[in-house]
Amino acid sequence: MGRICSREEILAWRARWKREGKTVVFTNGCYDVLHPGHIRLLEQARSLGDTLILALNSDAGVRRLKGPARPLIGEDERAELAAALEAVDAVTFFDEDTPTELIAAVLPDILVKGADWAHFIAGKEEVEAAGGKVYALPLEPGYSTTGIVEAILARTS
Repeated sequence: MGRICSREEILAWRARWKREGKTVVFTNGCYDVLHPGHIRLLEQARSLGDTLILALNSDAGVRRLKGPARPLIGEDERAELAAALEAVDAVTFFDEDTPTELIAAVLPDILVKGADWAHFIAGKEEVEAAGGKVYALPLEPGYSTTGIVEAILARTS
């Protein structure tokens, strides 16, 4: 089971993993309603290195990005669910509109986002400037949190 970390703790873990020669992979997102698409993306990301950090948007960040009705699941519960996944070694939060500042501090060896964000991967320049790699992984067809929410609402109206 992964650990839920403050920003300071995640930086300490990153330093430890670097000393140990481990390849650190980083990804981020809202992960509001955990679905198979999320799990498969996290598993793919984790397969690229030795450890995976998942940075979750804070509740306030999700509201700014997705609207006032989101998140459906609060940040503490989202973190608990994510940390329970085998692929995830550490979970942390960011409250900024993008995780660029956090990524610049962590400087992972590999930065991963889903292909739906290929047009803008926050932290890409920082990671590549430090010699890291950036990947936009293909999404699992048929899975979207927004689509799931819309389907639920359509069934109840």
